Amino acid sequence: MTTPMVATEHTPPGKTPAKESARPAVLMFPGLGDHYVNMGRDLYRSEPAFREQIDLSAELLKPELGVDLRSVLYPGPDPSPAASPDGEAPGAPKQGVDLRRMLGRSRKEPSEVESQLNQTRLAQPALFVVEYALARLWQSVGLRVGAMIGYSLGEYVAACLAGVLSLEDSLTLVARRAQMIEELPPGAMLAVPLPEERVAPLLGEHLSVSAINSPEFCVVSGPREAVDDLEKRLLQGGTPTRRVQSSHAFHSRMMEPIAGRVTRLVEGYSLRAPQVPYVSNVSGALITAAQATDPAYWAEHLCRPVRFADGLRALLQRPGRIFVEAGPGQTLSSLAITTPKGDVEGELVVVPSMRHAYDVQADTAVLLNAVGRLRLAGAALDADRHSPSAGHAPPGAGEATPAKAEREAANAPPGDAAFAPRTDVEKELAAIWQKLLSAERVGRADNFFALGGNSLVATRLLFRIFKSFRVNVPLRRVYEAPSLAAMAAAIEAAIGSKDGAALGGDAAVPAPAAAGEQAHGSLAPRRYRLPNGLEIIHQSEAETRHFYEDIFAHRSYVKHGIQLPRGATVFDVGGNIGLFTLFVHTEARDARIYTFEPAPPLFEILRQNVAAHQVQAELFNVGLSDRERDAPFTFYPNSSGMSSFHADEADEKHVLRTIIENQGRIGMAGMDQVLPHSEELLGVRLKAQTFTARLRRLSDVLRETGVTRIDLMKVDVQKAELAVLEGIDEGDWPKIAQIVLEVHDVEGRVRHITTLLERRGFTVIAEQDALYVGTNIHNVYAVRETPASEGIER
Repeated sequence: MTTPMVATEHTPPGKTPAKESARPAVLMFPGLGDHYVNMGRDLYRSEPAFREQIDLSAELLKPELGVDLRSVLYPGPDPSPAASPDGEAPGAPKQGVDLRRMLGRSRKEPSEVESQLNQTRLAQPALFVVEYALARLWQSVGLRVGAMIGYSLGEYVAACLAGVLSLEDSLTLVARRAQMIEELPPGAMLAVPLPEERVAPLLGEHLSVSAINSPEFCVVSGPREAVDDLEKRLLQGGTPTRRVQSSHAFHSRMMEPIAGRVTRLVEGYSLRAPQVPYVSNVSGALITAAQATDPAYWAEHLCRPVRFADGLRALLQRPGRIFVEAGPGQTLSSLAITTPKGDVEGELVVVPSMRHAYDVQADTAVLLNAVGRLRLAGAALDADRHSPSAGHAPPGAGEATPAKAEREAANAPPGDAAFAPRTDVEKELAAIWQKLLSAERVGRADNFFALGGNSLVATRLLFRIFKSFRVNVPLRRVYEAPSLAAMAAAIEAAIGSKDGAALGGDAAVPAPAAAGEQAHGSLAPRRYRLPNGLEIIHQSEAETRHFYEDIFAHRSYVKHGIQLPRGATVFDVGGNIGLFTLFVHTEARDARIYTFEPAPPLFEILRQNVAAHQVQAELFNVGLSDRERDAPFTFYPNSSGMSSFHADEADEKHVLRTIIENQGRIGMAGMDQVLPHSEELLGVRLKAQTFTARLRRLSDVLRETGVTRIDLMKVDVQKAELAVLEGIDEGDWPKIAQIVLEVHDVEGRVRHITTLLERRGFTVIAEQDALYVGTNIHNVYAVRETPASEGIER
């Protein structure tokens, strides 16, 4: 019999006892969907506590599965410590981020090893084993666990760790249950960003709500044909969806044929009352001893929806806990971060501890970062753990590299001497950061970009570094070594080189997570307070400031007679992160807004901003054009406003270069330091990713939504503005009262669009902002003599 997770309250011999005041953790165990080949491979090689549990479980499962689970999880070269760490395994992460995979849009056929792991009979035991091993690894470093919550299969991990089932019984139960499920007809699952009450009427007789992940987010499951039909209907209505990686329709009526067999199966095991609290998926509350020890409960668990949102709310009622996701991906972390907090007091700390399938970071790097964040948050972890395991030091061990400095800094708890700047270079660099970023305190583990840095501030940083240390640092090195410790170590390496220019070559720095600002997480949204007090989620501070100045300060969209009447209907075409939508919300009482944004990363931020401010808006994860189709979309994470269906790198670089020059010409502060780095800055800002996005016609949307008037249509779609207008049927033009467009004057397009609008009864004014002089970007304002919204209170 295995020791339940309650043992984390005690300390192994020779370890530092956990302080009673230490913040307890909630372990979160994900279900199927984010699993992948090689999940935890680095941990298997470097962490004995993790490896021991994988080995034990794999041996116990051999009779049930007829295969060594390690060969399914870690195909290719031997992942054990004795094997060469240089061998690349099938499915190992490549440099960069697979954005298509991240967004669920990859059309690549799964490899043979991926197909094997996607078989339910292997996927479920594999996921259980990895999550159980990761939890035991956290236990081995002294993490104090106060409660647990599992998602679907993850509840079995929680039950095992709580002592309801032994490890041996849990493994055989999970394996036999998975075999039963595999015998059922295949099904599908679809993630839908709608509340349960709006989804229920769409289900019909074949579909079921299988999970409620948040008040605005459900998962639907059922036969593949029925799911296909629902997906098509939702997309046609402008509701984005995402397929869940699954072979069957879990937590639906399609599971009912095996419910009795599952009950009888569980009756054969010894069930005990849980020794650690954990949440029931069925009730969304802490599980009772009666539930946990009732075999029929586990059949109900298979067929009923996962009430994860209710479970999170129940756990949030006890403030001060740290949420740690112990499994592949970071889906549960995202749900915890975005769930409404209600009256809960105190900061919510959410820490993922295993990478996504598409993430470039090593498992050990993700774990080390998690350790650092937990210590900073006040969790009690053993002080002598989580340097790399003895005998398996990383390349360059013993050298003063930025990577090593990053690890040491992340390992230091707040107030620890290792957290504060140590060397003269670190102290001087910290002072520079404090001045540039208006930061009161800077620690060795702090990230330049997380503290508010951006590409423009980074160029000013380079000037200060040269002035203080007399070394030239390429801009890309700021992105590759964004922590204070790593950046200082890189500067020290340059100072120690003969010519003081080591940073221009291949000095040892940690590999960037992806191109450009992704290295510091620009794709991970951050909170930001606008000058007018509105708090938003955003990616890039420099770009957000530019948008704010344009929309709120200069009021560029309400000039030349453009008005926002009370109760207006507004179409925001090219919504980005939603600043214009928020502007309309603050300017026009009772406005109804329809916002279109084709880039899924931006759409998710837009959705959060609209929800946070309770904007009356309908959101569409599509672009508008002259005909309905899928089209390649070029997304610039570091210059999202330049993202386009008509990407032209040379043109984009010319526009950005000209804007930078114009900013210098009009005397914008700090531009004298930016200009020398402008070409390098362009390379960083225009690192591109491409994925497929949906395009629809405006008139089709009008028919489906029943909109009979548009008081203002704002169009900012990077060279696709003419196609948007060409998607309007002649009979719909009288419905539109006012239009503001950003127009790229390619082949006389300003004149062409001006004529088109004048022929449809608009008075048109075209102008070019001083910032865009020298580019082909103009603004066109069109107002009808008799607005369609006449009679609405202004």
